[in-house]
Amino acid sequence: MAATKKRGALRTGLLVLGMAMAVAANSAVAADPDKSIDADVNLTPQETAEKEARKACKVDICKALHSKDASGDIACHVIKSWRKEQLVKLVGKLKVTWPYDGAQCAMQLSVKRDDLVRAMTEPKVEIEFQKHTVTCTIASEKKGATDFKFDLTPKVTFENGKATKARANWGKIEAPTLIKSAMWTATAADNTVNLLSSTIVTEVNDFVSRRCDEVKDQWAAQH
Repeated sequence: MAATKKRGALRTGLLVLGMAMAVAANSAVAADPDKSIDADVNLTPQETAEKEARKACKVDICKALHSKDASGDIACHVIKSWRKEQLVKLVGKLKVTWPYDGAQCAMQLSVKRDDLVRAMTEPKVEIEFQKHTVTCTIASEKKGATDFKFDLTPKVTFENGKATKARANWGKIEAPTLIKSAMWTATAADNTVNLLSSTIVTEVNDFVSRRCDEVKDQWAAQH
């Protein structure tokens, strides 16, 4: 019984890490999760409010990136809720399945505008973003809610306005013991061999180009 319980917790930990990695990939610069996960979804009022708040943050970041406005910092409280069917798609990209219900993650995003301007204007520069704490809750009808949080301090190298290398730099993890153990093992491995680098690079470059183009009218009007 104990061994079965331990295997179940380990599996949960790895699934949670899969979701955490997806969050981390969108946290280096972007406050805008992968839209393909949200395709064909009729949003609830709560989901609509979350989306509008993320959009305001997105406009602010894109303005700094493209207008070269280096004054002050950007601060946004970012919340993202996922339904079960969205999480199935999300962790499916990592070749695992999602047997639980919905989830929600939140973080206080803080970015220096000067860092974003340097990323876009210097021939080559390594930007270490501020440490961020992400808090998440996973729902399960059978087991109730599971809460966890983790820190990451992303570091991204830019060359001529394009991200070329990145590290998530996982930090402190707070979670139920067995889940924490599984997450710690995987995040320690990522800190060592940098498995997530290409994912973060792709997400950052996609945000700077395509996703900023989606709100160009808004950030250009503020210039």
